[in-house]
Formats: sequence, C-alpha cells, structure tokens
Amino acid sequence: MPPIDDLSLQELHLLATQWRRRALEGEQHARGMAHQLESALRRRKGVLFTSYDTLDMRSLEDRHKAGPWWLFWRKGARTGEPS
Repeated sequence: MPPIDDLSLQELHLLATQWRRRALEGEQHARGMAHQLESALRRRKGVLFTSYDTLDMRSLEDRHKAGPWWLFWRKGARTGEPS
C-alpha cells in the first residue's frame, strides 16, 4: 500500500471503508489500520457522515425481524411496523 499521504480522498475513503469492514468481521489487526485511515480522512476532509447501513453486517432477514416481545403495548412492535 502506498503511504497514506499519497492517496487521493476517494482512495482513502475506499480503503478506510474496506479496513473497517474487515475489523467488524473480526480480523485481528484491521481495527488499527481502519483507525489510522479514518483519522487521516478526518484530518483532510473534516467530520464524515457515517452510513450505518454499510456497517451493519447482519443479513437483511435479521435486520427486518420483529421487535422485542416486551413492547407488546406499542403498535407494530412485533411486526416491525413503525409505531
């Protein structure tokens, strides 16, 4: 990998996203690299908008499962509908 200072913003963002995904999947040393790339990106660009959908590693089925049983008094708690 080229030095971080030589990367364009687009390349830096792409690498930071890839390394963060690897860290979330449990790769042992990926967290440090993701942090380093994200820090360099924040220094250059400022605070980033985080797309939480890309960080959520659950399957689509798991994301759309019914809500907790103990919210039975709220409309749609078990069906996933907004209350």
